[in-house]
Amino acid sequence: MDIRDHPPANLRRVPGPKTILYFLAHDEQLARSHVPVPKSTRTVWQVLTQYQRIRRPQKANHEPLPAAAPLQHWQFDFKDATTAQAPESDKRIHQVEILNVVDSGTSLVLDNQMRTDFTAETALLALASTFLQHGRPQSLTFDRDPRFVGSQQSRDFPSALLRFLLCMGVQPQVCSPQRPDKNAYVERLHRSLTAEVLQRERPADVEATRQCVERYRTYYNRERPNQARSCQNQPPASAFPVLPVLPPLPQQVDPDGWLTAIDGKLFQRRVELNGAVKVDKFRYYVQQKLRGQVVLLKVDAAQRTFEIFFQGRRIKQMAIQGLHHEMLSLQDYLRQICKEAVSEERRRLKRKQHWATI
Repeated sequence: MDIRDHPPANLRRVPGPKTILYFLAHDEQLARSHVPVPKSTRTVWQVLTQYQRIRRPQKANHEPLPAAAPLQHWQFDFKDATTAQAPESDKRIHQVEILNVVDSGTSLVLDNQMRTDFTAETALLALASTFLQHGRPQSLTFDRDPRFVGSQQSRDFPSALLRFLLCMGVQPQVCSPQRPDKNAYVERLHRSLTAEVLQRERPADVEATRQCVERYRTYYNRERPNQARSCQNQPPASAFPVLPVLPPLPQQVDPDGWLTAIDGKLFQRRVELNGAVKVDKFRYYVQQKLRGQVVLLKVDAAQRTFEIFFQGRRIKQMAIQGLHHEMLSLQDYLRQICKEAVSEERRRLKRKQHWATI
C-alpha cells in the first residue's frame, strides 16, 4: 500500500500490480529481512481491491497481435511540447515538436529529436540521422501527417519520405485515418511522456525540452518497468540486454528504386483544360479533346513509363518525369531527396494559402 500511495524511484505515475511486484522484488530492505513477497499479481489485486485503491476492469475478448522481432519494426510520430515556445514567439500551433522513434518489438525509445521547424525536409533528415545511428529496420509505421505523406491532392503518389524509405529498403506502413491503435507503441510513449514529464516539468523552450526528454528516455529504457508483453514488467533495456545489429544505410543508392514498389499501380486523373494531367509536380499531355474526362495512368516500372488508359483503351505511353537513371552516393542522394521534400512542402503550403483565401 505504501508503494501504491507513494511511488518510489522517481516513478511519476500511480503503480499498478505489475509495477508493485517489480519494486517489491528489488527492495533491498525486504531482501535483507528475508520477508516473503508476492509472486503473482493476483495477491496485489486482492489487496488493492480490499483497500479500495483499484477496481478490476472487465477483460475484453481479443486476439493479441504476433510479437514483433527486436528492432525490426519501428514507429514514429510528432508530439507537441505545448508549454515550450520558439525563441521568436509567434502564433503557430506547433512551436516546439518532439519526433519520437520507438521499436515495437522491444518498446525501446530509439530517438527523440526536438525542433521548432519540422517540415517535410527536416523530418526526413531527422529520420535519416536515426538510421545512421541505429541502422535500417524492416518497416516503419507512421500516420498521415502531410509532412510524411504529402498534401491531400497528391497522397496517392509517393511523397519524398516514402520514396526515401523505399530506396533505403525500409517498408513504409501508413496508418489508416483515425487509427492511432496502428501506431500504438509510439502513442503509448506520448501518453507517458505527457503525464510523467511535460505536464510536470513544463519546459519553456527547445533546450529545456531536450534536456528533460533525453533524461526521460534514459529512465524509460533502463529503469522504468514496462508492461508490454515483450518486456515482462522489466525496463526494455533489461528485458533485451542483447540486440541484433541492423544493416547500415547503403553507400550507393538507386534514386529510382521506389518505382518497383508501385509497379502496376493506377493513378486516376481528370484531364485539365489544356489537355494535360498532373502527377506529383509534373504534367503529362494526353489529348485536348479529352479535357474534363477521367483517365487512368498505370505505372510500368520496368519501362519507367505511364501507360494512359481512357474507357479501358490504352491511348498513350509516356516516360515518367523526374527520374535520375543513375546511381548516386548516399550523400548526393540525401541532398537530392531533400530538395524534392522542400519542393513538396512549398507546393503544399502554396495550395493551403490558396484555399485559405477562397
